[in-house]
This record gives sequence, C-alpha cells and structure tokens, in this order.
Amino acid sequence: MTLVIDIALDYALSAPTDCLLQLRAAQMPDQSVPVETLDFGSLETWEGPAQDGVGTRIWCRPEGTLVCRYHAEVEIARKTPDIAGLPASAPADLPSEVVKYLFPSRYCPSDKFLSFVAQEFGAFSGGAKVAAMRDFVASNLTYVPGASTPETSALETFVTRQGVCRDFAHMLITLLRAGTIPARFVSAYGLNVTPPDFHAVVEVWLDGAWHLIDPSGMTVPWDLARISVGRDATDVAFLTTYGPAVLQHQSVRVNAR
Repeated sequence: MTLVIDIALDYALSAPTDCLLQLRAAQMPDQSVPVETLDFGSLETWEGPAQDGVGTRIWCRPEGTLVCRYHAEVEIARKTPDIAGLPASAPADLPSEVVKYLFPSRYCPSDKFLSFVAQEFGAFSGGAKVAAMRDFVASNLTYVPGASTPETSALETFVTRQGVCRDFAHMLITLLRAGTIPARFVSAYGLNVTPPDFHAVVEVWLDGAWHLIDPSGMTVPWDLARISVGRDATDVAFLTTYGPAVLQHQSVRVNAR
C-alpha cells in the first residue's frame, strides 16, 4: 500500500510569530517515505525530532503569512495481528519510555475513570480488554463534526457521547490508561477520512510493541501513516502558533496507489 499525501496550509499572521509544525510523515520500520517535498517558499525553517523520536518538529518565524505545501508518498508495510489475542505487560515490566503513557494527561484524565473501568471491563485482561474498550467507544460515541472544541477532554466526551476523531482517541486512551494499559495519541494521515483532514488514532502497548487502533472506525492500520505521537493532542498538533493566526485556506488529501 502506498499513500499519496498532499497538504496545503495558508495562515495570516499579524506580527512575526514563532510557529511549530508537525506534518511530515514519520520514517519508521513499518512505513517509509521514499518521495517527499516540503515547500515554505523563501521562509527559513529548522527541524528537530518529535516526541519519542517519531516524526519531525519544524520551527519557523513567519511574518504576515505562513504558506506551506507538503507532498509525500508513504509505503506502508505493517503487520496487523488480532489485538484481542495479545498479552499485556505488568506495569513494573514496561520499558522506561513507555511508563509515561500510563499516567493521566490534560485531555485524558484516566484517574477519573478507575471505578468505571473496573466495573465495566474488570472481567477482561490483555488484548481482550483493549478490544472491549475499542468496541465500547465505537458503540457509544457518535461522530459529529463541530460537537467539540480544542478544550474538550474525555470527561466531556464521556458525558455528551459525541465528537470527532480527536475525541474518540482521547476517550479510548483514557479508558486504556485507567485499565493499566499504556496508550498514546497518534496524529496520522488516513485513507477514507471524511471530511478529509489530519486524523487522530491510538497506539496501545501490547506484547512488547505498539499497535495502531482507529476508534472512529474510519480507517484500518494498513491505511494509516503516522506523523507524530504523544500523551494527547497537546503534543501532536500539526500547527502550534505562539501568537494570533487566522486560517485562510487548508486542505488535506490522502489517496492510495
């Protein structure tokens, strides 16, 4: 599977503004990027690794406008085992870099869901627990564009039972962490995402490795290209501006070849 990705961003800025972008598809063992172009015009940029070494952080300081074009062809070679059959690790046996994904975070207050998870999913363990939580989110949340804001956490989503891909991901991550299973937020490009946009999915740590899940049900693991990973949406926003910015135009296109 090869995903062909084309991005166009155009923002207006009232003053010179530091901007952080995370939009390059990550080079990883299960996805390679043999073709890639990133065009900021004459704007100077500088780069560094993103969280956990997955993907790239791009810094720039535009004045007046931020215009970016990105094209990539990503080859996906991903094994997709049955999640339900995979074993979980005891917390004390986790790699040190994975432990942080057991903790609550801004949008994933897992400490508020301990009793609910124990009651609802206490009979399950390992991958079977993950599958049960994935199915709970899919069955109980409705995808409704505009139903949430950038401030919405899993607490609000649990009450309203609606949201967009970001909210589905936060909800599943919250349940997983409350069930003592490490989970991290993944920004991605996904085939068949409707409406076309940057996508949010989840990675869960089972059987000594990270495994992709799309709780919104829009995509499957072999139709996804990771951009970056983090505790929640805070860490992986495709654009963070340290000053006012006004959206003029944005398009995200993902096709298969």
